[in-house]
Formats: sequence, structure tokens, C-alpha cells
Amino acid sequence: MANTQIIAEPGVPQLIVSAEFLAPRDLLFRAYVDPDLLRQWLGPRRLTMTIDRFDPRHGGIWRFIHADDDGTDYGFHGVFHGEPSRERIVWTFESEDFPGHVCLEPITFGERGEATVVRQNTVYQSVEDRDAAVASGMEEGINESMERLDELLGRLVLVH
Repeated sequence: MANTQIIAEPGVPQLIVSAEFLAPRDLLFRAYVDPDLLRQWLGPRRLTMTIDRFDPRHGGIWRFIHADDDGTDYGFHGVFHGEPSRERIVWTFESEDFPGHVCLEPITFGERGEATVVRQNTVYQSVEDRDAAVASGMEEGINESMERLDELLGRLVLVH
């Protein structure tokens, strides 16, 4: 299982997530940029994910919708900055429930022996925005997403 760490330092408008996976970096990168794989792991299990738009290139836009069993939709969107590579992806992230509160999310993929360490540094516009995100239960969603990603990678490594 992925060893996930979430750091939210008091007074700093960022959230750092790191997780280590026993899988090659190329496979981790693919899990982030292949929409068919992305929808299999991103978000809590109780939600169904639909990808409305996903164009992983510099200036490309993305939009995901998570839906619960009651039919409530939770939309998120952003823009890719720079050309995504197996070393780094940078995108913005905005919840459609909180318009105008945009985050910048650089995601890096570092090799450590046979493992890959994924590090996401979500930079918020304010400490209040970061604290509101943490209070919303995002930590549970992050942990569950990393568990789901680890399960997916386990299946993909077998056929890789």
C-alpha cells in the first residue's frame, strides 16, 4: 500500500502530499495523464468520476465531475501549465463549488530504486482557502485516492 504523507503547516497556504509506490515512474505518469486510468483512481470510492474534458498539454484544459449516489455532482476544472512530462505535471485546480479559489498544483515523479515518489504541492491563494479545503474532508479523499492508485498500479505492473 502507498505510504501517503499529508503536510499542512500552520500559517502556510499550501498542502504537500507525498506517496511512494512500488511501480516505475512511466507507469505513474501514465496513470495521471491517461483518462481511462485516471477515472479508476482519482477520488473517493463512493463517488463516480466522469471526465468532461482532458487535454494534457501546455494550455490544455481539464474538467472532472464526481457524482454521488443521490445524483449530486461535484465539478472541478483547471489548466495545464507547461508540457506534462514523466518528471512533472503542473496544473491549476478549482472546485466549481468555490469559484475564484484557484490552486496551483505542481506534481513531481521521483525515482527511488524500484519505487516512484509522487509529490504534490498544492498552493492556495490564502491560508483560509487551504484550511477550508482541509476542513472539507479532503484528507480522506486524498488517502482513498492514493490507495486506489496503488491498487491500480498493482494490476498494471502485472501486465506491464
